[in-house]
Amino acid sequence: MTVSMTGFAARRGAGAGFGWTWDIRSVNGKGLELRLRVPDWVDGLEVALRAELQKAMGRGNVSLSLKLSREAGGAEALRLNEEMLAGVLAALARAEQAAMAAGVTLAQATAADVLAMRGVLETGAAEEDTAPLRAAILADLPALLSEFHAMREAEGAALAAVIAGQLDRIGALVAEARLLAEARKEKAGEALRTALARLLDNAEGVDETRVAQELALLAVKQDVTEETDRLAAHVAAARALLAETAPVGRRFDFLMQEFLREANTLLSKSQDLALTRTGLDLKTVIDQMREQVQNVE
Repeated sequence: MTVSMTGFAARRGAGAGFGWTWDIRSVNGKGLELRLRVPDWVDGLEVALRAELQKAMGRGNVSLSLKLSREAGGAEALRLNEEMLAGVLAALARAEQAAMAAGVTLAQATAADVLAMRGVLETGAAEEDTAPLRAAILADLPALLSEFHAMREAEGAALAAVIAGQLDRIGALVAEARLLAEARKEKAGEALRTALARLLDNAEGVDETRVAQELALLAVKQDVTEETDRLAAHVAAARALLAETAPVGRRFDFLMQEFLREANTLLSKSQDLALTRTGLDLKTVIDQMREQVQNVE
């Protein structure tokens, strides 16, 4: 199954007194690059998420965001900062002593006044034990990844259909190039014989055998049989890659380079208008297929 590196999924979840929203999306990339935006106060969450994502996919630029909110009606966690409280009380004692020394009477501070001091009473998500929340979030991750992979597989199926059609077109053009190359042989042979006869008629002391060998070598250099055979083999290899279940993107990238190499060589040997046109059509389809292959995982 061909899998695309392009995908998106969003999901809501809840647990351990919190609600959350997921957002995961990816685009193509040479390797696997993860960008995570998750609450850093949940101990070990980012490390655990990275490990799961690395196991779940092989390539792509992946962005994952997680937003947390306490559930409606849930109690706010309150924690007394003992160190800050001691500092505040010490400061109040010093202030009272200084006031007494100056003959100034200060109003007595209440417990509410002390708790209202910044940092003495901590509220919100600064919980000491975030393990239950981390476990609840990680338990919800497989459902998100399932939706995400479903979209990537759907995109991959569409990609595979497009690439299969392009391979059919390349196969047809290779067959056409073979026919044109075969038809060109007779014309090329006649042209070589004419050139040889003209050369021998206008030159004295020319080694006819040597000239014939050079012309034969020129004919071999113009032969595109090897290129068309390799292109046909590449088409078969690409179809086999489409049928595989493992990620094939990197191998497809390499194969596209080989497709282009053979098409360029065919064009350089063409020496025939019709064959050149077919070669250019080949390059066009190969370039279009290479763009699609860039999205294959």
